[in-house]
Amino acid sequence: MIFMSKNKQSDIMPMNGMGDLKGMLKRTVLALGIVLVLAACSRGGDEDAVARIGDKTISEAEFSAHLDFKRIPADDARRREAALQQYVEREALATVIEQSDVLDRAAIQAELNEFRQEMLISRYFQAFLNDRVTEEAIESYYLNNADNYQHRQVRVAHILQRTHSGMDESERQAKLTTLQEAYSKLRAGADFAELVQQYSEDQVSAAKGGDLGWLREGTISTRFSEVAFNTPAGELSEPFETPFGFHIVKVLESPMTVKQPLEAVRGNIRHQLRNQAREAELERLLGEIEIETAD
Repeated sequence: MIFMSKNKQSDIMPMNGMGDLKGMLKRTVLALGIVLVLAACSRGGDEDAVARIGDKTISEAEFSAHLDFKRIPADDARRREAALQQYVEREALATVIEQSDVLDRAAIQAELNEFRQEMLISRYFQAFLNDRVTEEAIESYYLNNADNYQHRQVRVAHILQRTHSGMDESERQAKLTTLQEAYSKLRAGADFAELVQQYSEDQVSAAKGGDLGWLREGTISTRFSEVAFNTPAGELSEPFETPFGFHIVKVLESPMTVKQPLEAVRGNIRHQLRNQAREAELERLLGEIEIETAD
């Protein structure tokens, strides 16, 4: 069965930037004598052929790979026929252009080589990593490294007298004296929230009675963390200094260990495992071949 003979013009629309594609294809068809055939109806030739372009044969396997790439169902006759016609027309056009002397063949070959390299590497690692880094592997890593996915936290409130690097010693001492005054009142039984309003220069936490919420160990200054995690719940710390100024801390709730759920860290674990697997496979692959470069 013949879909298009050398005298029939394509119905494909013109491609951007290539002028009148129909006219070009008509000349291509005349030049090459394109014949599209059904493999089952081919007689006396290659029974696996779906088309011939001059001396070149397009096999069923080659065209099936094209359909897979385009995600066109092989059993959709209408789309298959349209795809075959377009595929052959483009191949014919490329064949004619390839015979011209207008193009820089070396530059085109360099681009093709780079594209080939990128496709091979990309597709290989996509398949390799999908096979290697499974959901089971992620869950196993999470369970075997449970300590990495838990942290301690403590809920505290504070009163802050701010300092900065431009202060002289007398100014810093005045800040400390003010905070010591607040501490004396607290020790005498004054209400913490009331003294926060009177003494604290942290306006954000002052609006909440000095409450800083739950602070994660390792995310705050070393000195603040040391005091917060070692002061009993309900107790006050003595005034102490951090890079932000002088503080008094009140521990509202005792430190606790919090475990991050798998769903919260699944993406990070997948990324980590894929990077590790990729690096290991890169090293293995490159170790299988001898590489020499010119001096």
